[in-house]
Amino acid sequence: MVERMVVIGADATGMSAASQARRMRGPDDLEIVVFEKGHHTSYSACGIPYWVSGDVADRDDLIARTPAEHRARGIDLRTRTEIVELDIPGRRVLALDHTTATRAWWHYDKLVLATGATPIRPPLPGIDLPGVHGVQTLDDGQALIDTLEAAHGRDAVVVGAGYIGVEMAEALIRRGYRVTVLTRGEQPMSTLDPDMGALVADAMRGLGIRVECGAEVTAVLAGDGGRVRAVTTPDAEYPADVVVLGIGVTPATGLARQAGLPLGEHGGLLTDLAQRVHGHDDIWAGGDCVEVLDLVSGDRRHIALGTHANKHGQIIGTGVGGGYATFPGVVGTAVSKVCDLEVARTGLGERQAREAGLQFHAVTIESTGRAGYFPGAQPMTVKMLAERRTGRLLGVQIVGRDGAAKRIDVAAVALTTRMTVEQMTALDLGYAPPFSPVWDPILVAARRATRAVAQQP
Repeated sequence: MVERMVVIGADATGMSAASQARRMRGPDDLEIVVFEKGHHTSYSACGIPYWVSGDVADRDDLIARTPAEHRARGIDLRTRTEIVELDIPGRRVLALDHTTATRAWWHYDKLVLATGATPIRPPLPGIDLPGVHGVQTLDDGQALIDTLEAAHGRDAVVVGAGYIGVEMAEALIRRGYRVTVLTRGEQPMSTLDPDMGALVADAMRGLGIRVECGAEVTAVLAGDGGRVRAVTTPDAEYPADVVVLGIGVTPATGLARQAGLPLGEHGGLLTDLAQRVHGHDDIWAGGDCVEVLDLVSGDRRHIALGTHANKHGQIIGTGVGGGYATFPGVVGTAVSKVCDLEVARTGLGERQAREAGLQFHAVTIESTGRAGYFPGAQPMTVKMLAERRTGRLLGVQIVGRDGAAKRIDVAAVALTTRMTVEQMTALDLGYAPPFSPVWDPILVAARRATRAVAQQP
């Protein structure tokens, strides 16, 4: 008897799961049907800011595999078709075909929820005006580019200063816009500690970006033609011919909630190590719609990243295919940039460590990415947190240039293996003057943290 695998969502998790399941089980054994409400599949949402900026020349460069390519591999992929209801007891889903405006129920034996996340749009006056954009899908990116090319003025406001907000600010200034970033936080990038976020703010201002911290947006105002003309806070009004929302995303779990599936405190689906939804052996979920285990704090978090989404898809496809694979959790590694300034973090910041009930030492060092005498050496700031008494590494943040960001990978491995900062000081890292000082900045920070732990038990 042929089983049917139904997948909701055709980006990283959904198509990775479908493709892996197809590799393990042929069409005579497993029918795979994928529903995608948009036009595109298997694309890099993380690349949209670089498409907007012009670093990526064409939208199709962000597409890893087209719908036609997936169909040629034995997957029944249906774009512009949205799942609008889950019937868990009946093991079926209700599909709305936006092209024909027809609805139909589809039975499933295996169900995969890969519904992703949606940009946060606060319920503010004017938030849905023409010219206000969230950026999550390729269609969103195209709509923003169309607005930028048609706008008569050159003022842009970015609301929020997380990774997307900062990246979009760079994209807009490179397009010749006057850019204002409004964040209600103490500094940009709340995933960094405020002292490290201040370095990002300074660099953004150095690029000509206006950064307003502690700025709570109260409304978006319309002009005479009904399009956006300004954004207001309690203290000021900022002209805007285009507004980009970079406040963050929330798990797209409305269907799951209505169907009574288990959700965590962040609104994401709860799964086991094999990505099965708790209490449902025939339902899997992954990507931006789930919560993941933080291996450092032990808490569950919502982290929307393509790296996790692709891994989840491989694990789900393996499970549906009859194999065995698990996803142990994350340490919270992320990198970004603002022009030539690189920003990276992994593990816990000070606030997260306190919330987890951990006592720690925090140290900050200044170094360079290359030997100080080597041409092109640029400054780099590394902040490191180590647990009090044990010296276990808890987190690292890096702000710098010239290869600063990818140094975070050393810290990510150390966190995953639960190394102490003292153990890190003996790591055999690569050295040559064009790439690193004799003591790599990560090792310098680890030495400083080791001394802090030894001096204050």
